[in-house]
Amino acid sequence: MKQNELRPPVGAKHKPKRVGRGDSSGHGKTSGRGTKGQKARGTVRRGFEGGQLPLIKRMPRKRGFTNIFRVEYEVVNLSQLKAFPEGAEVNPEALLGAGLVRKGAPVKILGEGGLDRRLVVKANKFSASAKQKIEAAGGVAEETPYVPANAKTAI
Repeated sequence: MKQNELRPPVGAKHKPKRVGRGDSSGHGKTSGRGTKGQKARGTVRRGFEGGQLPLIKRMPRKRGFTNIFRVEYEVVNLSQLKAFPEGAEVNPEALLGAGLVRKGAPVKILGEGGLDRRLVVKANKFSASAKQKIEAAGGVAEETPYVPANAKTAI
């Protein structure tokens, strides 16, 4: 087969509709636009509601903003730390292994519930009550700084 012999399959191409070429064509006189009116005479822009205040102008304006520097912490309560044995070191990797947090997210320990064992807890943030309860149980609450994965390091 040669390039000059290529043809589209039968039925794939249609002849364009020729409107306004006489009554006998079937698309004469008003050219398929009906009679009179705005839509017969020209185009109407998107969203135009005939002079009525458009929906887009009736809706309330957006307010506020999204802080792109906000840090979303994975929250773990003290009551959830009962899954760890006495004297264990609880860090973000251990919490991930226990299924309490998601990978790569910073961890914050909150003071809901009690703690009845001595633990070494390392997290990115602690609430005041959580720190107090961990130390009251004989454990250590150690704060580690959070560095995002996409943060640029100083050279």
